[in-house]
Amino acid sequence: MMAQLTIPGRPVPKKNSMVVRCINGKPVVVQSRTYRDYEKQALRSLADYRGPRFSGPVEVTAGYWLADHRRPDLNNLMAATADILEKAGIIRNDRDIISWDGSRIMGVSPTPRTDITLRSAAGQCRLSGLSRS
Repeated sequence: MMAQLTIPGRPVPKKNSMVVRCINGKPVVVQSRTYRDYEKQALRSLADYRGPRFSGPVEVTAGYWLADHRRPDLNNLMAATADILEKAGIIRNDRDIISWDGSRIMGVSPTPRTDITLRSAAGQCRLSGLSRS
């Protein structure tokens, strides 16, 4: 099983987009407005997705097309993509991603976006002695 999809808009990394706020006198780390807006827009764009849903091991390849030459951290872009795919219900759990092979920052484009390919890896991930807690 395979799926290809695109999240339009400038890719925003998740972990570098945190701010600390005090709520009821306690510090709380929350995502920045920039990331929350990106996530909301991404989930809206995926709301009409009618392709396959992945409930087991999955291989992901993501190509990030940027709006300018500022280079975000690739690992944090992938974390954002994984969380969005899970929230959209396309993958069951981002822990099911067993490979990000081929994922990269593609370059600059007048239409920034994230192009994603998902492949079922059922039968390829046999890890004995490891628990998934």
